[in-house]
Amino acid sequence: MNGPNTNITALITEKFISAAPQAAAKALGALATHEAVLLLKPLKAEMMIACLNPMDTQKAAAILRRLPARQGAHVLSRLDMVQAARIFEAFSVPQREKMKTLLPAHFVKTLEQSLAWPPQSAGAKMSADFLSFKTEAKLADIIEKLKNMPRKKLPLACFVTDKNGKVKGFIRSAELAFYESVSTAGSVMSPAQSVLPTAQAEAALKIIEQGQPLVPVTDKDGVLLGVLGGAVLTAETPARKKRFGWF
Repeated sequence: MNGPNTNITALITEKFISAAPQAAAKALGALATHEAVLLLKPLKAEMMIACLNPMDTQKAAAILRRLPARQGAHVLSRLDMVQAARIFEAFSVPQREKMKTLLPAHFVKTLEQSLAWPPQSAGAKMSADFLSFKTEAKLADIIEKLKNMPRKKLPLACFVTDKNGKVKGFIRSAELAFYESVSTAGSVMSPAQSVLPTAQAEAALKIIEQGQPLVPVTDKDGVLLGVLGGAVLTAETPARKKRFGWF
């Protein structure tokens, strides 16, 4: 697949995934693995993630195994946590060991623990697809990063961590323009309330209702593992859905 036809095929596949990720996952999952890889490999990571999240675990694992190692690791680290954990478990032992060298140690630990978390826990519902920056990061660099993202992928907030990955606060994306671009993330961040992965997801919903746009999920040491937003919390009532405009 080279030349103009590749671009056209990639565009059609991307539009299909954007419009109907569930249907795209089913259709691509029905193809031979090498055919699905040819269609997905040229796409941006967010398109692959949208398609692989609802795909049959075994098929998604087969596709990720056929991708270049670094690309596969990047996509795996951004999937919904439970799907990522199931895919990781479906890998052969050599494949898991190879992935471990490309993924952060705390993320690998989370993958290995997450399948034991209850379905309604924060850990089972969290997403690892988030943006975080160190306290000393310049706002100019954060703004530039956001400018290069598709509009629908812009996060409600970016998290601020220390050098060890511990959550120190968050910055609302919409407020970045009000600060001096030379300021550091640590100087303008707001304090963040977090939850443990074993906590009920409902606890994060209460924090969101108090005005925090996203809730970080951290380990007992405060290291950022994932995030929860209103759209992924399925235990809320219809009245809450309407109130927050999540669906």
